[in-house]
Amino acid sequence: MPPPNDLPVPGTDEQSVSAALTERLRDEIEASGGAIDFARFMERALYEPGLGYYSGGRRKFGAAGDFVTAPEMGSLFADCLARPCAQILQATNGDILEAGAGSGVLAADLLLALEKLGTLPANYFILELSAELRARQRETLGRKAPHLVARVRWLDALPAKGFRGVALGNELLDAMPVERFRMTAWGLKQLQVGWTNNRFADGNEARAAGQGWPVCGFVWHERTADRTVQERMGPICLPEGYISEIGFQAEAWVHSIADMLEQGVLLLIDYGFPRAEFYHAQRRAGTLMCHYRQRAHDDPLILVGLQDITAHVDFSAIAHAGQEAGLDLLGYTSQAAFLLDNGLEEIIAASDPNDVRAHLALTSQIKKLTLPHEMGELFKVIALARGIGAPLAGFRQQDRRARL
Repeated sequence: MPPPNDLPVPGTDEQSVSAALTERLRDEIEASGGAIDFARFMERALYEPGLGYYSGGRRKFGAAGDFVTAPEMGSLFADCLARPCAQILQATNGDILEAGAGSGVLAADLLLALEKLGTLPANYFILELSAELRARQRETLGRKAPHLVARVRWLDALPAKGFRGVALGNELLDAMPVERFRMTAWGLKQLQVGWTNNRFADGNEARAAGQGWPVCGFVWHERTADRTVQERMGPICLPEGYISEIGFQAEAWVHSIADMLEQGVLLLIDYGFPRAEFYHAQRRAGTLMCHYRQRAHDDPLILVGLQDITAHVDFSAIAHAGQEAGLDLLGYTSQAAFLLDNGLEEIIAASDPNDVRAHLALTSQIKKLTLPHEMGELFKVIALARGIGAPLAGFRQQDRRARL
């Protein structure tokens, strides 16, 4: 199939970056006998040093990038998030560790909100492997919270042991590589990526070339699914032709957090579903989605290194991974319920309706963050803890753990 009509053609510099990464992937595909598993392709497309989407120099977050996250809309999200963070910091006398801090705006706004609450952590650690994103995070923090920059420490890897406090991930798990599979009449197949000199066997070569897209490119292959995939999907009856994903790397990452967490909470905010909804019969094409210049589409095999590739989170799997690693499931709810339980209405009430511009901006944030057809219902919040017994702010009004 040709690329979607509304996708912009990359500029010359972008094409050069993508071509270099494409060449590396082609070399690996050839060395692997003609195909590599999709998780490996996704990993390199997003994180290849210097060339991957999150490792390169393009602007990704905000209106000028490819997508907008909750913190980029304004400080409301951080103001609400600060309340459970303050509760955990007081209980642990610990620190905050944010994994994948994006532009740094959540770190800056959260520190400012915690300062107002009188519960600043001694250290705000940021686990970030991209040098380009680290530079942007430093710039954001220096601009928004210069007096708090000294508290921020950048990490190359998770601490080994003994961390106390809050481990935070906002829209983190969705960008971790996933395995893809397809149910066929001959059993479960694991999807791979290969290369062809004619992607457009349907006769659309001329159309693709006219739009500036190459005719050759990456294509889907498949093989018999690994035992781990078979064991996960075996109990779930899926119809022939059903395609979806499994986030094994996200589950492994939760185990890594559990290994380092002495006392505190792993707090994750992302879009996804419990397993029964994740593998619903109506979701037969999977959850994979790509973002490029504020446009969303479902072809991860184009714009290599230039577009974000994401998959929804199976929160049942995340909860199981945490409990398997010795953590307690402290809460699970929608983003809307979480924000409302963390003072959203108080913030609205304290705003000045006579300041029309500020009030309209606040109202716009609230709608985006809480309405069911926006982020309010699709985005979920899960808390996994060790050594924290009290109910956590955010899950008191509506706790959906029974749905997992």
